[in-house]
Amino acid sequence: MNLEIIILAAGQGTRMKSALPKVLHPVAGVPMLQHVLNTARELEPRAVHVVVGHGAEAVREAIADPDINWVVQEQRLGTGHAVLQAMPSVAADSIVLVLYGDVPLITAATLRALVARVSAAPALLTAHVANPAGYGRVLRDEWGNVRGVVEHKDAGAEELLIDEINTGVLAAPAADLNNYLPEVGNGNSQGEYYLPDVLAMAVADGKAVPAQVAPSELEIQGVNDRLQLSAVEREFQLRQARELMREGVSLADPARLDIRGQLTCGDDVVIDVNVVIEGTVTLGNGVRIGPNCVLRNVQIADHASVHAMCHLEDASVGPDANVGPYARLRPGTELAAGARIGNFVETKNARIGPGSKVNHLTYIGDCDMGEGVNVGAGTITCNYDGINKHKTAIGDGVFIGSNSTLVAPIDIAAGGFVAAGSTLTKPVGGDELAVSRAKQRNIQGWQRPGKQDGDK
Repeated sequence: MNLEIIILAAGQGTRMKSALPKVLHPVAGVPMLQHVLNTARELEPRAVHVVVGHGAEAVREAIADPDINWVVQEQRLGTGHAVLQAMPSVAADSIVLVLYGDVPLITAATLRALVARVSAAPALLTAHVANPAGYGRVLRDEWGNVRGVVEHKDAGAEELLIDEINTGVLAAPAADLNNYLPEVGNGNSQGEYYLPDVLAMAVADGKAVPAQVAPSELEIQGVNDRLQLSAVEREFQLRQARELMREGVSLADPARLDIRGQLTCGDDVVIDVNVVIEGTVTLGNGVRIGPNCVLRNVQIADHASVHAMCHLEDASVGPDANVGPYARLRPGTELAAGARIGNFVETKNARIGPGSKVNHLTYIGDCDMGEGVNVGAGTITCNYDGINKHKTAIGDGVFIGSNSTLVAPIDIAAGGFVAAGSTLTKPVGGDELAVSRAKQRNIQGWQRPGKQDGDK
């Protein structure tokens, strides 16, 4: 079958109340239109045509797909008019599937079933909904075939009682669309050229128009406002969560996980509540992620743990490493096997060697740290002089006392020891103790200042 897909994405989406074109509003961190395109590609069509109008340039820039045929609808005169703009690019022997850029939950399985119903006549995707208000109603004949669609504003009292709606998604021989679309009129309350009018024309020509019923109302949910966008987002997230659980991932609450990118998990992964995944994240076997964490473009190796309230971005965590709680790993952080990053620690562009520990209230930036290092609380690497960044090198087995300041560039050789409260500006050799602090003086008989007259 020679399948071509037309995706309608020209609407302004005024009810979104946004400068961003409606089809670019994200679901799970990806523009709605991209979700529709991804599903369309699963059907392996011969060509994909996207009809754009409002914000056309922004839409083209946001969707990085070189194989799309972009079609501009200069005047937005309805769905029939939009499809007509794309038809000159469609091969005459094709089956045409019409999709919508603001219906991101539709599945390839449903669309395959619809396309399979097409023979010498169009086929329509319908759905039974609890509240059909605002939707076009599907009119069937005595044999169950579609005889037409009546829009809500044009429907009579009996027609308004019908709960089977037109989803707008249909598949048809290109020849039918080429024949019928130029004949579609706009004599309706909206003054628009409706795509479903081609169904009544096919019926008038004696063709039996079949219908494929969507398996769920949510699958065909379009997005016209922020409430609908939220409903679609939650459904998409639940789909992802259910799939993870089928693959063996333990989720504390599938309703409190947001995946806004690509998540790959090994065996026996445990994810607590309110975790946000962005970009590309890989979790190895036995990884545990605590509550309220954000992971963006992160690789976490086998049996590592990220405790509560941590933020990791463009970082890697080695096997059996521990992070947090309340830690931030910024871009360029690499934790080796068994390394530990504790509470209120921030790292950036830093390699933390095997078994090394940075446990409390510390900043490590632009640092290459060896194996078995212990960094005391309150330590900072002063890596920035206001213009350039400088490197701190810390060798194997170094001990750095609490509240130390390491002014880069500086090299602390393997086995070195830094006394607590030191500010270092010079290298420290192996097996040396570095002490850089004022000598303590205890003043006998010192009296605390008292309040002066009139002080409150």
